[in-house]
Amino acid sequence: MNQLLGEYPCKIDPKGRLRLPSSLLEQLPADERDNFVVNRGMEKCLVLYPKNVWDEKSAQVNQINEFDTDARNFKRQFYRGATPLKRDSADRLNFPNQLLEWAGIMEGDGEVVLAAVNEKVEIWSKVEYDIQLNGEVDMAQLAQKVMVDKGVAKPA
Repeated sequence: MNQLLGEYPCKIDPKGRLRLPSSLLEQLPADERDNFVVNRGMEKCLVLYPKNVWDEKSAQVNQINEFDTDARNFKRQFYRGATPLKRDSADRLNFPNQLLEWAGIMEGDGEVVLAAVNEKVEIWSKVEYDIQLNGEVDMAQLAQKVMVDKGVAKPA
């Protein structure tokens, strides 16, 4: 698994195509640069997975209990809209219109931010990304909650 890093301002054209930045593609091994899966994110963004990462996540989801109502609902939501994408010769991916509309990406001028988060890339409308990141967040308090309280890190 590769750790992907960076924020990339980009534009999706009216046909739903996005050119992947070369600096992002170069972070992937050569044999993982062509095939991806896109899906709805937990927030109002799309999530782009390299195909091998999607396969790992999908295997985890497939292990949850089919006899549990919440598990079945989660599976439906997780797979809802999942679409395989193949990079073309111009390094573009062609996104499904229904996913672009769901994320509010085509409401404006197609400006998006690609936010690399570990092994996946979140695709946000620029407007929604700015809203998400410009909200009042106390980073120290958040770090305490998710890192220290969960035993991931020791307090300084």
